[in-house]
Amino acid sequence: MSSILTHAIRNLPASSAWATRVFARSLSCSSQLQAAAVQPKSKKTLTKSGVKNIVVVEGVRIPFLQSGTSYADLMPHDLARAALQGLLNRTSVPREVVDYIVYGTVIQEVKTSNVAREAALGAGFSDKTPAHTVTMACISSNQAMTTGVGMIAAGQCDVVVAGGVELMSDVPIRHSRKMRKTMLTLNRAKTLGQKLSLLSKIRPDYFAPELPAVAEFSTSETMGHSADRLAAAFAVSRLEQDEYALRSHTLAKKAQDGGLLIDVVPFKVPGKDTVTKDNGIRPSSMEQMGKLKPAFVKPYGTVTAANSSFLTDGASAVLLMSEEKALAMGYKPKAYLRDFVYVSQDPKDQLLLGPTYATPKVLEKAGLTMADIDVFEFHEAFAGQILANLKAMDSDWFAQNYMGRKSKVGAPPLEKFNTWGGSLSLGHPFAATGCRLVMTTAHRLKKEGGQYGLVAACAAGGQGHAMVVELYPQ
Repeated sequence: MSSILTHAIRNLPASSAWATRVFARSLSCSSQLQAAAVQPKSKKTLTKSGVKNIVVVEGVRIPFLQSGTSYADLMPHDLARAALQGLLNRTSVPREVVDYIVYGTVIQEVKTSNVAREAALGAGFSDKTPAHTVTMACISSNQAMTTGVGMIAAGQCDVVVAGGVELMSDVPIRHSRKMRKTMLTLNRAKTLGQKLSLLSKIRPDYFAPELPAVAEFSTSETMGHSADRLAAAFAVSRLEQDEYALRSHTLAKKAQDGGLLIDVVPFKVPGKDTVTKDNGIRPSSMEQMGKLKPAFVKPYGTVTAANSSFLTDGASAVLLMSEEKALAMGYKPKAYLRDFVYVSQDPKDQLLLGPTYATPKVLEKAGLTMADIDVFEFHEAFAGQILANLKAMDSDWFAQNYMGRKSKVGAPPLEKFNTWGGSLSLGHPFAATGCRLVMTTAHRLKKEGGQYGLVAACAAGGQGHAMVVELYPQ
C-alpha cells in the first residue's frame, strides 16, 4: 500500500485549491435545490423482463443524536420501535399486510439480540409477522434492505419492512475473561466450601473490564488509525480533510434549515422532550478545526474529531413492496431499488475502499456509466476516507494495479455528491445509515429532476456495498 503514495501524488489532484473549488461548486448547487422539484430527464428505465420491480414506498428515521444525549437512557429496541411507528404513521400501512421485518444492528444488546422482533412487537406488528436481525457493520441496514429485496423478488413476500438501529450511548462492557470464567464456575458450585474456594482465587486484575473499541478483530487496528494511513497513502492533506468536513456540516445545515430532510420523524423520548432534528450538525470554521490535535496517529496524523463521523444513536426504517402490490394498495412509490453489489477486500490496507471497488461493478451490472448518475450518496466515515476513495476512483494506475481493471471508473462530480450533508455531519448510527442514504437519494432525485442515484458505503472487515436507485416516474 505504501507504493500507492508515489503514484497517488503523481496522478491525482491533492491541492487545497481543488477542495476549495469543489466546495464552492457544491454550495452553489445546494442553493439551487431550494427551487421547486424539476421533472427528471428522460432516460432508459432499468426494468428487466421477467424480473419483479421492487420499490421503496417510504422511509423514515428518528433524529440522529450524538451518543450520551437525549437517547442515553433508552435501549436499542426503543429507538427501532420509534422508527417503525413513525413509518406506520406516515404510510398508514395496515400492520397485518407486512409479511416480514428485517433489521440491522452492529453493537448488540444481549437482552434483545433479535432486536427486529422485539421492536416489531413493541411497535404493534402482528406476532404472526416473522422478523430477524442482520449485522454487516456500517452496511447492516443496506443488508437488511437487500434481504427484503431478495424475499420479494423470490416471490416469498410482497411487503417487507427493513431498517437499522444503533445505540452507542450504552454499549456492552464485559468482565474480564478470568472473572467471567470464575463467575460461571461459581454458579455451578454446590457447597459453601467450593464457593469460598473459588472466591479466594479472585485477584485484583480480574476486575479490569473489557472495553469495546471500533477496531478490526483480524488486525487489531482501530478504524480511525486505518483512515489516517489511507489518507497518507493517497496524499490527502489535513487541510483537505477539514475543508471537506466543513462542507458536509455546511450543506447539512442548509438542508436542515431548508426543510429538505423530510425522512426525519419526531420522537417523544419518555420522560423528556420531543426530539425533532439531528443534533450533530455544527458548522465550525477552518481556524477552529485546525486547532484540534490528531485523534489516532499522534503527533503527525491528519484525522481529528472534527473530520471524523461521531458516535451516534439512531434508527431508520423503510417500506419495501413489489411495484404491483404498492399500486394495488394505492401507494405512489418513491423509487425503484435496482442492481446492487457487495464487495470485500484486504481489511488491513484497503479497509475503507469499499465504494471504489463496488461502484464500477454495480454500474456494469446495471448497464450504466458514471455520466448516467444524477445523485451520489456515499457514507462519510471520515473525510480522509471519502477523499481517498475519490482519488482511487479517478486513478487509472490504481484501477489497473489493485482492481484488475483496464481503466478508472472516474470520481463523482462534487456538485452531485452528498449535497445535503453526510455521516460526518448528520451522524452515523452504524446500522441505520444505509436507509438514510437510500431515502436521501430518492428525495434528491425528485428535488433535482434526476433519474438515477448511486448509494455506496464502506464497512468494517474491508467490505463495501453499492446500489442503484431509480426515481419512480412522476
